[in-house]
Amino acid sequence: MYRRVAIIGGGAAAAALLSELLDRQPPQPLHLDWYTGGGTPARGVAYGTRSDRHLLNVRAASMSMFVARPQGFLEFAQRGDSSIAGTDFLPRRLYGDYLEAEVSRALARAREAGHNVRVLPFAADAVVPEKDGVTVIHGEENSRVDAAVLAIGSLPPQPLSGVSDAALDSGLYVTEPWNFLAAAQPDPRPRKVVLIGLGLTAVDVVLELSSLWPNATFEAISRHGLLPEPHLENASAPSGDSGELIESMREAPDIRTWIRLLREAVAQSTDWRTVIDSLRPHTPSLWALLPPAERSRFLRHARWAWERVRHRMAPQVMASLQTLEREGRLHRRRGRLQAVNVADGKLHLDVRLPHGKGVETMDADLVVQTIGLNTDVRRTQHPLVRQLATNGHITPDPLGLGCVATSEGRLQHDGHTWEHFYAIGTLLRGTLWESTAIPEIRQQARNLADRLLAPQVA
Repeated sequence: MYRRVAIIGGGAAAAALLSELLDRQPPQPLHLDWYTGGGTPARGVAYGTRSDRHLLNVRAASMSMFVARPQGFLEFAQRGDSSIAGTDFLPRRLYGDYLEAEVSRALARAREAGHNVRVLPFAADAVVPEKDGVTVIHGEENSRVDAAVLAIGSLPPQPLSGVSDAALDSGLYVTEPWNFLAAAQPDPRPRKVVLIGLGLTAVDVVLELSSLWPNATFEAISRHGLLPEPHLENASAPSGDSGELIESMREAPDIRTWIRLLREAVAQSTDWRTVIDSLRPHTPSLWALLPPAERSRFLRHARWAWERVRHRMAPQVMASLQTLEREGRLHRRRGRLQAVNVADGKLHLDVRLPHGKGVETMDADLVVQTIGLNTDVRRTQHPLVRQLATNGHITPDPLGLGCVATSEGRLQHDGHTWEHFYAIGTLLRGTLWESTAIPEIRQQARNLADRLLAPQVA
């Protein structure tokens, strides 16, 4: 087993791995260095919100941090409110509380067992993987560990091309919506807010700002102009007879065929959600079958449709959005952002309309970029990831989906695999595709903990 391990990242994936390692009661003491990057350890960006308007998009019964304790989150929530049911969509704030509680419990057990855990409230400056271990550098300290794990979540958002420097400098164009929401204050003044993107992040932004700013109106622009689909009011089980569909997809790994097969399966089902959910356990193996050209085709033409049916929102969230639309406060439109400039204290946007209808110019008091996860290692400003890529320690996924890695999470460079350098979570999207939600992350954490604690072959 590895005796010294560094976990780099402060969110849910890092917390899950830390807790899995400490809960195993390894026979020898561990030395764990957890570089949390500042902020509240375990919550990360995803669960750092304190707003009760921001709900989980998975029912409470499916959100345990541990595979071995599948009701963990539900039991935690019910200790505070016995009326909570497993089918409820609860606030993400509460899930952040649960993660913090689990980490505190794991750290207490570690002290009792004699493990040495350092919770370091800063980011690693550099990581140098080698054949027999990894060196993690922060300031003047060089820590040599047996293994290191990147668990940094999504990369910092980058402004879209066409956004002028003046627009960015004005403070009226927001690229990091979560930092903005954390600082937002009630404001009765009317204002026009434009959102670029219509995924779950856009939904959270609209819900929060529409409450804080009762006179604001919202224009949401995306290539399709569609909101994420909602969950059903009542839970539905995945389709039990998906074997034939999965086998047909395996036999013909191309996107056009897969779309046809899915449409046929949906037409024969009582609800399309059961078909989509039945694919979830098989998504990584199906993704692995796709050649690069087909993966690229999926990203260009089908990704948006998959995301809105796969990552759904709570029914009560959809009801709130429909109310805003009926009140005339939320408008959705199709288009692609071409340029953003600033003049006279306002932003001026050029939006290319669909079907060759030309370019429309519109004004906004504020623009919030809500285009979802950034996983493009090739263009990131994240200091550690840039260091790793510049020094050739990692290979960026050619489609911008994190890092090239094995299915077990071992990072690769120049066609070679590091034996002691791993990733977990979002950076594995190019390898696994389904690698960002808690059900997948907790399984990755369990598997990686098994690997790290397994006897090492001499």
